[in-house]
Amino acid sequence: KLNSFLPSDIAVQAIFEVGAEVSSRFDAISRTYEYHIVQHKSPFAPDAYYLHQKLDVDAMNRGTDYILGKQDFTSFSKVNTDTFTNNCEVALAYWEWDNNVLIFTIKADRFLRNMVRAIVGTLLDVGIGKNTRLDFIDIINSQDRGKAGLSVPPQGLFLSEVKYPNGIKKL
Repeated sequence: KLNSFLPSDIAVQAIFEVGAEVSSRFDAISRTYEYHIVQHKSPFAPDAYYLHQKLDVDAMNRGTDYILGKQDFTSFSKVNTDTFTNNCEVALAYWEWDNNVLIFTIKADRFLRNMVRAIVGTLLDVGIGKNTRLDFIDIINSQDRGKAGLSVPPQGLFLSEVKYPNGIKKL
């Protein structure tokens, strides 16, 4: 019944009560985001980012190898945030086609503000040939937001999964 009150872009899959000490934000062990891109304008993908430029998806996928693991993602974070560290552990990141939609999927233990959109924008620079895979590595290592690509628009970004430890106490 709750879904009937929510906007169309939000859906409740399950509800259960947990202890008062549980934090939906800080107790999550992983989050997965998707970013959707279409290369041909389509009324069937209104929430995807439309990008008409030809992309080298293989080069973009080779670039994702360098964001895997635990490292500093300052190059892809908004500046002057109140985080104690910009280290995140990325478990998976890849590009794939689903019919006519190009989807970037990334899963990590945490994300910085604007991180996914900045990573996507920087990998798109690799895909259009503006930067190389080696440039992408240099951008990561620079820890300088000014060297990374532009952030892509928010349309197209979806939080697709949040995982919690099995030990979360359900009441």
